[in-house]
Formats: sequence, structure tokens, C-alpha cells
Amino acid sequence: MICAPVFGYLGDRYSRKWIMALGVFLWSTTTLLGSFMNHFGWFITFRALVGIGEASYSTIAPTIISDLFVGDMRSKMLALFYFAIPVGSGFGYIVGSETAKFFGNWVWALRVTPVLGVIAVVLIAMLRDPERGASEGTHHMQATSYSEDIKAIVRNPSFMLSTAGFTCVAFVAGALAWWGPKFIYLGLVSQPGNENITLNDVSFIFGAITMTTGIIGVPLGSYLSQRFNRKYPRADPYICAVGLILSAPLLAGAMLTVSANATLAYVLVFFGELALNLNWAIVADMLLYVVVPTRRSTAEAFQILISHAFGDAGSPYFVGVISEAIKRLLRLSAIGVAGVFPAELSSYSQLAENVTITSTTTTTLAPLVSQSPLADGDSHAVQFRALQYALFSTSFVEVIGGVFFLLTAMYILRDRRNVERVVAGCDLELSESSSGSETLDPSTAIARESSRSHRHRHHHRRHHQDRRSNSSCS
Repeated sequence: MICAPVFGYLGDRYSRKWIMALGVFLWSTTTLLGSFMNHFGWFITFRALVGIGEASYSTIAPTIISDLFVGDMRSKMLALFYFAIPVGSGFGYIVGSETAKFFGNWVWALRVTPVLGVIAVVLIAMLRDPERGASEGTHHMQATSYSEDIKAIVRNPSFMLSTAGFTCVAFVAGALAWWGPKFIYLGLVSQPGNENITLNDVSFIFGAITMTTGIIGVPLGSYLSQRFNRKYPRADPYICAVGLILSAPLLAGAMLTVSANATLAYVLVFFGELALNLNWAIVADMLLYVVVPTRRSTAEAFQILISHAFGDAGSPYFVGVISEAIKRLLRLSAIGVAGVFPAELSSYSQLAENVTITSTTTTTLAPLVSQSPLADGDSHAVQFRALQYALFSTSFVEVIGGVFFLLTAMYILRDRRNVERVVAGCDLELSESSSGSETLDPSTAIARESSRSHRHRHHHRRHHQDRRSNSSCS
């Protein structure tokens, strides 16, 4: 996350292929070395270094795809790229678990994956690194200074608003990945007859749902984008907004029904996560067509930084803090009820059964909170209720994310046309277009798009002739 801007800067100026190869090699090496560390501090250090390699790949790979493909084909390739995330995560659980069982030690899971990293380095080395903007018929676009890149990106409302919406997606995904299995487990075991259910059982089901919804949701989002974009140019942000806003009540319903009907809760989680996963490929595609080719790696880097820093990196902690605060309130409520009614007669949310209190203790509640058994080991009912209220915040965040995408729809056409103008004229002076004071006349945009498409069709057959006859940006 922290190193993403560094790779964004490098990716816009130097060979993207070799930067990715170096990053994946670093990822493989640090993963392998980490498996031999006996000291926890060193183990954490090497695991942190893994993130540097991941930053290089996740920042640069989408920009290479954007320069290899254009139009609907680009959307399909991006969907395939992000489709690999849930598939890879699912296989990671399976391969890691089976490897640990086979060798009798979990560290061997970290020693097998670097082999895949070496294969990836070889494949990257064989990759053709296209010129920036090549798929759009532009060659030799000159990079501007890093400060100018940042200013242009910050002044791009479509990028900023879609990044804010995607941060909400990451927030919800991170919170559910961390707390979802435990929440469902607490909801089940707090009910009679479910004493034999284990957290591992719930985690397996939840993981299968997450992987399946990713496999279906990512390509489905890309398909909807291609299906509606031809007729509705603003379809992309609208699809993202609908996905988030639709997911909010579905996940909230799952949180409300899990203790009463586990099957219904799992179904609601499935469709809630399916709607959430519509965003991944579409957001990546939007970034690529509202940011000029020579700034896309920087834009990818800052989207990664923002979405992780304010999204999935902090959401588990945020939900945990809220949950702990609600627990304290529930303890006070339980103590107050138990002070008025004897514990053996009280059934208030199954809380008073965990507190032993006499009628003379109601005047000093604060000491009792810290001395109560609930303070040291809360019952499943208390933990479930507190976590349930805390997780409701994710539905609220989803609605906010939907609003951000609706706002994105207001600017998406203007910013997309500005990029088309820059690509057609190979002009990186974006002060006017970035601030929105200049947009293309629709007829001009169509004419330039037609000219650009004509150049693209002849690019592979007459590459050298095109470079001499078409507008050059060198």
C-alpha cells in the first residue's frame, strides 16, 4: 500500500515489464525467506516485504492490459484479470491447507508458492511491453513531471469520486472477510442445538461463498458494462452504484436473520457479495479511460493507496472498536436489569445470566462492569449482538459508496472525452481539461474517434508508415 505510489511513478516512466518482474521476484524471495524465520519480528518483517512485490504487480499490470487492448476487449481482459483474484484466493486456501497437511507443518505452504512466483517471472519476461497509449493509436506520448501528474489526477472528478466509491467497496470487503465468519458462528452457537458447530466449518462455507460470488460477480459486472455502455455511456458508474445500494439491504438482512435462519442468511450473503463484486473490473476500466496513458500507473497507485488505507486496512479495526464499545453498553444494561430483577428471573437478551449481582450493588455500576464475568469473557449472545450492531455500519458505508458512484456519472462523459482529445492530439497540457473548463463538441469527438479507430486498424500492418503519416507526439 505504501509503496504503490513509488511503483506508480516508475511505471509511468520506465519499463513496466521489468518492474513487474522485479516485484514478483521480490515477492517470491521474501515469501520463501519468511518461512525460515524463527523470530516473530523477522517473520512479520518478511511478510511485510511481500506487499512491496504485490504493489508492483497490482499497480502496473492493469496499465499494460490497457495498452494491449481497447474497447470491449479491454473490458473483457480486465474482467479476466480481476477474475483471477477470487480464484487465486480460493486455490490459496486449498493449496495452503493441503500442503500443510501433507508436510505436517504450515510453513511449507509458504515454500510452495514461490515456485509459482518463479513461473510468473518467466512469463512476464516473455511479455511484450507496449508503448503507452499504443492500443488507442498514440505513440511516443511524453511524460510530464510527477507534480503535474498528481495535480491532474486530483483535479479529475471522475477518478476521485470513483476512487471514493471503490474505497467503500474495499471497506465492506475487508470488514466482511475479517468478521463475517465469526459473526455467523456466534449467531449460530448462541442458539440451542448448534453447540457442535465450529468456526472452521463456518469459515469454509463463508470462504466458498466469497470465492463463488467473486467468480460470478466480476465477469457479470464486465458483461453488464459492455451490454449497456453502447446505449448508455454513463452505464459504468450507474452499475457500480446499483451494485452497492442493492448489496446494503441484502447484507443487513443476513445480519438480522443469521440467528433465526442460517440458510436464509447464507443466501442473502451470497447475493449481497455478488452485487458488491460487480464493481471490480468496472472501476478499473473507468480509471483507464478517464486518465491519460502516461498517468495511469500513478492513478492506479493512488487508487490502491486510498482504497486500502481508508478501506480494507482500517475497516476490521473500525468494526472491532465499535463492537467493543457496544459490549460495554450491553454490560451496563445487563447489570441494570439484574439489579432490579434477580438474575434467575431475568431473560433480558440472555445477558443477566452471566452477571451475579445483589440489590445493594446497583448504586456502583462502574466497578461492577470491570468485575463482572462479562468483562473478562463475554457470552456468545453478548459478542453476537455487539458485532451485529457494529457490522450494520458496512451497509451504511455501501450506501455512501453508491452516492459517490452516482456523482461520478455526472462527470464521466466529460472526463472521458478530455482523454480522447489528449490521445488524439498527443497534448499533455491538461490544465484546462482537468479543471473541466474545456470539453469536446460531440461532432468533433466522433470525428476524432473515427480517425483514431482508422489508425488503429492499420497499426499492425503498417506500423512504420503510420508512425510517419499519423500525428506524432515525439
